[in-house]
Amino acid sequence: MSGGTPLMVVDRSGVVVRWSGRARELWLRSESEAVGSAALSMVMPSTGDPGDAAETGIGSGPRGIRDIDGNPVDLRVQVVPLSDGEVAWGVFEADESAAPVGARTAVSDAPRANTREAFFVLDSELRVLSVNDAACALCDVAADKALDRPVTDVCRPSRPQEFEGVLRSVLADGASVTGHVVRLDPVDGSQPERFATVSAFPLKSTHGLVVSMTEVSEPMRAERRQTALGSVRERVGRNLDVVTTCQELVDALVPGFADIAVVEVVDAVVRGEDPPLSPLRRDIPLRRAAFRNGGPARLAQAHPVGDVRALPAPTPYSQVLSDLTPRAVALDCGTPWLDADPDRARAIRASGARTLLTAPLALRGAVLGLLSLYRVRPNDAFDEDDLDVAQEMATHTALSLDNARRYTHEHTIAAALQRHLLPPEPPSQTAMEFAPLHVPADTGAGTWFDAFSLPGARTALAIGEVSGSGIDAATTMGQLRTVIHSLAALDLEPDELLARLNDAVVRLAYERAALPPSDPLHQQPLTASCVYAVHDPLQKACVMASAGHPAPVVAHPGGVVHVPELPTGPLLGNRDGPPFATASIPMRDGSVLALRTTSFPVSGSADGHRTDPLREPLTRLDRPLQEVRDDILYRLRDTSGTHDVILLLARTRAFPPDQVATWPLDSVPAAAATARHHAQDRLRLWGVDEETAFATELIVSELVTNAVRHGAPPIRLRLIKDSTLTCEVSDAGGAAPRLRHARTVDEGGRGLFICAQLSHNWGIRYSAEGKTIWTEQTLP
Repeated sequence: MSGGTPLMVVDRSGVVVRWSGRARELWLRSESEAVGSAALSMVMPSTGDPGDAAETGIGSGPRGIRDIDGNPVDLRVQVVPLSDGEVAWGVFEADESAAPVGARTAVSDAPRANTREAFFVLDSELRVLSVNDAACALCDVAADKALDRPVTDVCRPSRPQEFEGVLRSVLADGASVTGHVVRLDPVDGSQPERFATVSAFPLKSTHGLVVSMTEVSEPMRAERRQTALGSVRERVGRNLDVVTTCQELVDALVPGFADIAVVEVVDAVVRGEDPPLSPLRRDIPLRRAAFRNGGPARLAQAHPVGDVRALPAPTPYSQVLSDLTPRAVALDCGTPWLDADPDRARAIRASGARTLLTAPLALRGAVLGLLSLYRVRPNDAFDEDDLDVAQEMATHTALSLDNARRYTHEHTIAAALQRHLLPPEPPSQTAMEFAPLHVPADTGAGTWFDAFSLPGARTALAIGEVSGSGIDAATTMGQLRTVIHSLAALDLEPDELLARLNDAVVRLAYERAALPPSDPLHQQPLTASCVYAVHDPLQKACVMASAGHPAPVVAHPGGVVHVPELPTGPLLGNRDGPPFATASIPMRDGSVLALRTTSFPVSGSADGHRTDPLREPLTRLDRPLQEVRDDILYRLRDTSGTHDVILLLARTRAFPPDQVATWPLDSVPAAAATARHHAQDRLRLWGVDEETAFATELIVSELVTNAVRHGAPPIRLRLIKDSTLTCEVSDAGGAAPRLRHARTVDEGGRGLFICAQLSHNWGIRYSAEGKTIWTEQTLP
């Protein structure tokens, strides 16, 4: 072109909007005369009537353009922007060396020589009237072969109906379209597909179109790669689960970057174990963790998700896991390595996949898995740039998988630790049977329950949660459970036991805060919640206290279900909270106590109201307790919390009345002899062996003697035969006896020492009425 200034600028209606001095020299038209007039009327076509030309100066047939002296003028056309943002045609004078031979050098044919953009002039039927050289190069067609053919046949858009619809909308509405992206199929199916942005402008007087195309194949491919990489970075690694991470990867890549995606992971990695180093041995199995087919053929995969098997060799897959180098491989019938894996070969042929990209999921030389991507369209092969971005995606995924593997490893250890620290299913007792429910969470291990026997046929029940998760939470849970057992052996009331348990949690929290700042636990506060309850079948009551934990649900025979008003104390670990308080709940024979963790879900009903999944099952207690538990389990809908869901069902039973004997005693020295006679008769009735009976008589004598000497009336003796033989002596005195080691010459002070030697356990229990000294003896 001669210079950078156009001879004239013509708008989309074919009207001159700008006229240069060079144009005035060529055609002797002033600027005032030219601007606003039809372009062809200004350039004086050498043949034909100017009124026959299109208003754009781009006519429907070949015309020669000459200057005022009759000399030919070779013109070129290029799209130029106007100041208001609209698009117009710039008409330039071509250099003589670039002038083509022939008559088609008029303004109507000038777009043919523009090499920057591809131009098509179409009639109202969308047939090609004129093309430039760039259009011929873009569509790989000769100019004479393109004329009078439908534009869809010349351009070969992959979606011809959609492309034609866009052009017809321009004809119908008269509104231009710019920046529409189309995919162009190559003439040879083996060549890469091409992309172009399309702009279409109406020609009002001829009812045709001018279409310009700019190839954007490489920018589109680059955008496709960056979009896929961004999707992987955004979506992969949001979950600390190995299999879920693999599914996130295939969902991010299909269908945008590949038509089919498969992720296989070393089976040991799924279980949280350390990944093997490369080169991967042939006998190491891989688990198919994720698969997605977004291609046109929705066929079954070679192996189902979850299938575990070693990779056949030699194949590109095995080689990738050997040298950790991604590969792009063409797939055709003559590919010899497909014979090494017949199942995969059949799936590849059935899907129509034409090209494969496989990349290792590896980190620091260790193999975590394999990514395999397939494309079905033959002209959409993977290239070197795709290999580079696939390597980046694989590296990001490998990091995410390793994080998930480490979490799985820690969670496995925490779950195993929790299983060992939690009690097995509590054995049913004379006065109570149990049915626990435990639904583990992915990040739990800080919840616990417990049930164990106390002296006097009583049963202790506890349930609680520790803040945090993982190994640290499981360890703390084990510590608190041990403290509860130790405190329960002192026969403390529930509120006093929680107060001392709170002291232990405060001490543990202080030790945690004293850790080095680099320790992850340093910044994690330690709190816990707990409910502790003691059921007494002889009193038919359950005394309980809560430390920031929901009250148990109580169900009675006959369908009565309620949550008792239990004073809720502060969470364990609170230094300045209010004191804990107890509540005594009457319990009938056959009643059920349901202790649950704070993570126990509340289901939603169909009408939007919140309902408790416990209530309805607990109204039907005329069935085995395990059946009630299963009924509750089937009603749970959402257990995806951060802590395990635990439910402990405990049903009360009537304690056999003939296994309990109680006698009031006078506060006189002869009371010891009277108590021995009562005990002797009852033990004989119960069939207790002579050795145990003799020891019991001595215990009764010593305890009653102490009550008479140091206690206060009334005095009571009670014997309970359960799994152990319990002897209780109660009085109204508040003085605490103590175990003494009397000297050889002392005449007294050996009472409690003798009792401790003859029993396997003893203790003191205080109440509002006084105190009770008890002993337990094992029965053969």
